[in-house]
Order: sequence, then structure tokens, then C-alpha cells
Amino acid sequence: MKKTFRALMFAASLFLLAPPGSAQQVLKLSTTTSTENSGLLNHLLPAFEAQSGLKVHVISVGTGKALELARNGDVDVTLVHARPSEDKFVAEGHGVQRRDVMYNDFIIVGPTADPAGIRGMKDVHAAMRKIVDAKARFISRGDNSGTDQMEQGYWKAVGARPGGTAYVSAGLGMGEVLNMAAELQAYTLTDRATYVAYRARTGLAIAVEGDPKMFNPYGIIAVNPERHKGVNFKGATQLIEWITSPAGQQRIAAFRLDGQQLFFPSATQR
Repeated sequence: MKKTFRALMFAASLFLLAPPGSAQQVLKLSTTTSTENSGLLNHLLPAFEAQSGLKVHVISVGTGKALELARNGDVDVTLVHARPSEDKFVAEGHGVQRRDVMYNDFIIVGPTADPAGIRGMKDVHAAMRKIVDAKARFISRGDNSGTDQMEQGYWKAVGARPGGTAYVSAGLGMGEVLNMAAELQAYTLTDRATYVAYRARTGLAIAVEGDPKMFNPYGIIAVNPERHKGVNFKGATQLIEWITSPAGQQRIAAFRLDGQQLFFPSATQR
């Protein structure tokens, strides 16, 4: 027992005497389910971690929650896709150094039977009107994510949305919503990357794509250190600089699923 106690005390003394900065620093990143579910972060972050010496802890939620975590100082940096919310976040002083990172697009997917008859349409508003008129089932993220915010904007422009049990507000991430849409033979709005990652398991088909209104840009923002003194602002800046650098942008462009490029770099070099 005495030997065990002495060993523990010796280990503790080594820990206390370890030089500052010898332990690997953690960088907390809040981001959307699309960057996580698609596999993009698993492709990007190991290269950044190897270069920076940082360990990135990822919290994958909807954009609304990701920005809330950043607003509360619970993370150091956020990578999201809802430009109006991002601009408001920065304007209110919660974030700094916002940079464009990449883009992809939204699509409407649904059962191969296509009960609303929208497959091949290019106008997202006209297609959603047909979903309403057909009383077809639609699964919504319902979580204030970037995808959910875009969807709600479409319904507002249409002036209606499916009524009663035809409209399901799931309050779930994109992957789970795609699984639910497959189970219930329903339509949903999704980012293309997550759809491709889940396509084989859901069997859902692309119904609507190609409308400029379905453009989906992503931005990265550091939490304002003036608001939250304890944030790892140095690490956040390192990630922002790396992901918008030629090396980071090339790595984004190189990410593919089933041979398909799913994210397109958009950073402006400074």
C-alpha cells in the first residue's frame, strides 16, 4: 500500500512539474451536422491537428445551436451555413474574423414513387407548392439549423406548407431526418453532401436541384475574446487561417464520396 501511495505521489509531482504547454491544447469547434455526417471533418481535421498540435473537439448540431454555443462562449470557433444568422452574430459582437470557407447546394429528395410529381423541377418554390397541393408528406429538420432556416424561408415565399400530419417537424439532425423520410416515404430538404453519404441506406431520390435559391455557403467565425476571456482565440485563428489557406482549400476540394465532389472552396485569399 505504501509503495502504491508513493508511486501515485511521484506521478502527481511529475504532472505538477510538467512545463506549461506540454499537454496538447484543445480547440472546441461547433459546427453543423452536414460537415460531420458527410465525413468532411474526418477528412480535414487530422491534417490541421498534425500541423498545429491542437486537438479539435467537435460539437455537431444545427447552425442555430452551433451559434448559441459560440454566443455563450462554450466553444472557441464555429463553422456554419446560415449567412443572415452569421452576419447578425458578428454584428452583435459575439464573433470576429468571419471568413467564407466553401459552398455546396440544397436539394429536395423524396421517394422514387414521387407522389407530388416534382422530379426534375428546377424551381424550388413551385415544387414546394406542388408538395402542398398534393398533400404529400414532408419531414422538416425543425431545429433552427441552416437547412431548417432555408426551408422555412421557402414556405414563407410559397405562402403555405403541408397541413396536419403531412408535415412533420422532427427536431433532428440531417442524417436522422433522411432516415425518417425514407421510412415514411416523404420528401425533405437536405444539403447534397449528407444526402450522398446516406443515399445507399435510404434509397431516396433527388427530386429538385439546380435552383440558384438553393445555394448553400459556409462560413467560419472565431468567438470574440473580448466577450469570453477564456476562449482559445489563438487556436481559433489558426484554424481559420488554415482552412482558408491554399492547403485547406485544396483539401476541401479533394473530399469526395462515391467519386463526387461535395464541397467547393470559396475562401478569398488575403
